[in-house]
Amino acid sequence: MYEKYWELKEKPFENTPDPRFLYHSNQHREALARLFYAVQEKKGAAVLTGDMGCGKTLLSRALFSGLDKKKFLLALIVNPSLTPLQMWGEIGIQLGGKEVFLERVEMMDALGEVLKINHTNRKRSVIIIDEAQEIKQADVFQQLRLLLNYQLEQEFLLTLILLGQPELRDRINQVPPFKQRISVRCHLGPLDPSEVPAYINHRLAVAGGQKPIFAKEALDLISEHSGGVPRNINNICDICLLAGFIEKTKEIDRAIVERTVDELD
Repeated sequence: MYEKYWELKEKPFENTPDPRFLYHSNQHREALARLFYAVQEKKGAAVLTGDMGCGKTLLSRALFSGLDKKKFLLALIVNPSLTPLQMWGEIGIQLGGKEVFLERVEMMDALGEVLKINHTNRKRSVIIIDEAQEIKQADVFQQLRLLLNYQLEQEFLLTLILLGQPELRDRINQVPPFKQRISVRCHLGPLDPSEVPAYINHRLAVAGGQKPIFAKEALDLISEHSGGVPRNINNICDICLLAGFIEKTKEIDRAIVERTVDELD
């Protein structure tokens, strides 16, 4: 609606996990490097935790898009509230298993067969479970641990990556045998205030922007009211661009941000 007015090719502040819009802050760069390390060095399990809206899902999609699909097969679970059997079935299908896979009683054995076939075909299996803090049952973590038993003498047959809010760490700590299998850990928090203007300008540039839109005072106020949380920043900036379009302003100033923040509160 407002893209043409601000000379943008697309909306820059959508809360969707589009890897193009990932801003490589210091912590995001480090977390992404750790996840790539876990996958490429054939580690068994990795955990990425983070506060709500700080970019966990977006980071996982950046990892997803950055892996060579000729060398890696990926299973992405976005609904961890599935029953264990449903989860293993979904993972098996995404990793190349047959539809009849879902009818197998020995689900874990069937999944192990899929992992072995992929390894024989020189394909690395990667499983990403998003919102893993929603896994309430300890026996699910126990079965995830059992997945890591599928290994050769020198490497695991898969890499398991769990994404979740900070309470995921507590759930994992309640299952020591699984905790001991996790070799890579990383955490995302809010952006530093000094990074917020760069984050905003990065997303504007990806969306095709070629000139400044937000005044410095506006950027400072967005940093203050968003708490540095990317999702909050996106919400504020999106409505600011809409308001500026409606009012036909030349830039987003402090007054527009103040009204937007009041509206969102």
